[in-house]
Amino acid sequence: MSGPDFATTPLIPVIAQEAGSGVVLMLAYMNEDAYVETLKTGRVCYFSRSRNRLWRKGEESGHVQELRQIFYDCDADTILVKVDQIGGAACHEGYESCFFREINPETGDATVIADRVFDPEEVYG
Repeated sequence: MSGPDFATTPLIPVIAQEAGSGVVLMLAYMNEDAYVETLKTGRVCYFSRSRNRLWRKGEESGHVQELRQIFYDCDADTILVKVDQIGGAACHEGYESCFFREINPETGDATVIADRVFDPEEVYG
């Protein structure tokens, strides 16, 4: 099977992008098991470094990612998934994208540039 090189890089970074809008939603990681499950089920599965286990996106929040396209880069060490983000939010802080803060290059100050889709307290407790 051709694809990402898990033999050389057992934990590969994955960029998730909303298929319709092109918004970059998040960066996570996959190991080979997560990659195979993603291909098999059509729902994106990652490897959670903090939990040290497979993380089926949306398993707690219900905000799953349905796979539309999957790519890997020229070095076979980075993956791009284009997804339909169900529920409207990829970020555990309740935003559509994990990239909801913009840094002013002149001052270094960060500004929140998005509105929350959901309240994380209501979803995660």
